[in-house]
Amino acid sequence: QIQLAESGGGSVQAGGSLRLSCAASVSTYREYCAAWFRQAPGKERVRVALIDKYGRTNYNDAVKGRFTISRGNAKNTMYLQMNSLKPEDTAMYYCAAAGGQCIYGLQEIGYAYWGQGTQVTVSS
Repeated sequence: QIQLAESGGGSVQAGGSLRLSCAASVSTYREYCAAWFRQAPGKERVRVALIDKYGRTNYNDAVKGRFTISRGNAKNTMYLQMNSLKPEDTAMYYCAAAGGQCIYGLQEIGYAYWGQGTQVTVSS
């Protein structure tokens, strides 16, 4: 069982940046597929970015070129650097983990472990 905890959310003006962090309760976190999802009010939760155990990444087209997912030097951390933020990026952001290979779709299927979420609000 993995516990995940997000931090780093907040309010920012359009064009600004935020860095989200995800801390896992296990040192084997690097062996998992790790992802960031977001859910805006009234919308379904969708994947934003993922990173597999080899460091390969994949992004939702909506954030490609603006967001960067990475693993931290500590074995149990992951980050999402968000630049050039837009009002449509406003959402609750969640980190998630899946055992085995990454599933490259945008849905929640396959992710067994979730954090509580951190709110990101971008004002125009």
